[in-house]
Amino acid sequence: MSAARTRTQTGTGSNRVSRRRFLGLAAGLAAAGGAGGAGLLTAEDPAPGHTVRHATRHAAGHRRRRIRPLFLGTYTSAPGGGAGVGLGTYDTMTGRITRTGVVNGVADPSYLALAPSGRTLYAVDEQERGEVTAMALRPDGPPTVLGTRSTGGAGPCHLSVHPSGRWLLSANYLSGSVAVHPVDRTTGAPGARTDLVTHTGPPPGPGQDGPHAHQIITAPDGRHVLAVDLGNDTVYTYRLDESAGELTQVSYASLRPGAGPRHLTFHPSGAFAYLANEVDNTVVVCRYDRRTGRLTPGAPQSTGTGAGTSYPAQFLVTRDGGFAFLANRGHNSLTRYAVEAAGARLRLLDTVPVGGDYPRQIAFSPDQRWLFAANQKSGSVTVFSVDARTGALHRAGEPFPAPVPVCVLPL
Repeated sequence: MSAARTRTQTGTGSNRVSRRRFLGLAAGLAAAGGAGGAGLLTAEDPAPGHTVRHATRHAAGHRRRRIRPLFLGTYTSAPGGGAGVGLGTYDTMTGRITRTGVVNGVADPSYLALAPSGRTLYAVDEQERGEVTAMALRPDGPPTVLGTRSTGGAGPCHLSVHPSGRWLLSANYLSGSVAVHPVDRTTGAPGARTDLVTHTGPPPGPGQDGPHAHQIITAPDGRHVLAVDLGNDTVYTYRLDESAGELTQVSYASLRPGAGPRHLTFHPSGAFAYLANEVDNTVVVCRYDRRTGRLTPGAPQSTGTGAGTSYPAQFLVTRDGGFAFLANRGHNSLTRYAVEAAGARLRLLDTVPVGGDYPRQIAFSPDQRWLFAANQKSGSVTVFSVDARTGALHRAGEPFPAPVPVCVLPL
């Protein structure tokens, strides 16, 4: 299996556009709410690294620790969609979300990622002419846009930052390609693209129409970059040249035809990873060789959602490696697994209603006390408390209304 390298944008057909965009266009109307020009950080929330004077009273300091920033990605081109990247805060004691504003002018920011420094936020612009946008986070106001760069492909739906902070990686869904951009060491702005690799073969499985790159991440070893392609049932492993910003394929893993792998999440040990298969409604435990970068998929397992297509979207794994959670869009639920055998086995425990429609993406708060679910079609974000001992999920209050939320990023 190979990935063809190219320096020009790959052409896309209208059938692929309709397959991808029906998700955003089918989303129900959601109230945008007050999206004024309020700053990202409230007076109760110093930015990371911001010094609080010693004379500050203990009670005020307690409030500062309670209120943390939160960002929302959306489809701005969908009916009822947002105007850009949504800004908010959440209470670390209750999980309650409060809207504070919006970064206008970022088109279809359907996925967000934070730089390792914590000073820069990145968003994909999931449109036919794909782009990535960088925003500087400020302690005294809303984020400011640093710049936008073309990904060289169409419909980018995922991006991540290399652990070094020097490279921005993105996955172009419609054109089935992955891109690399350098990151300015001082500003965090993306530079001109250094590489673009287009996936090729094998023939698509049942109901699929060719390569659709859906995710690109760096393995915990920091040595390998993995790209998940939903359209050709393949996970590619690359080595990133950190001097030139170029990808060299070193391995690939094939899933069964028609599986539709969507998102991969590593166990904290780095020896295993869990793959959500969107098309055939299964999950797979994969063994990962840190020396070679080779991923070896195991047997398909149940999502716990019964018969029918549930469109599983994404895994989360607790930092102690004890539990894993899966978002099921069609079933509108979250599946809880016990992680056993040092990461080699998932044991299905239960599913719980997500309290919304079509949970496209889920995220932990940094302390993993809270789990947030972005419900695309119901225009809401639900919040769950996570029991550290059992992994049990409990709804925290009423869903937060948001315009077509497809990504939530709590800091």
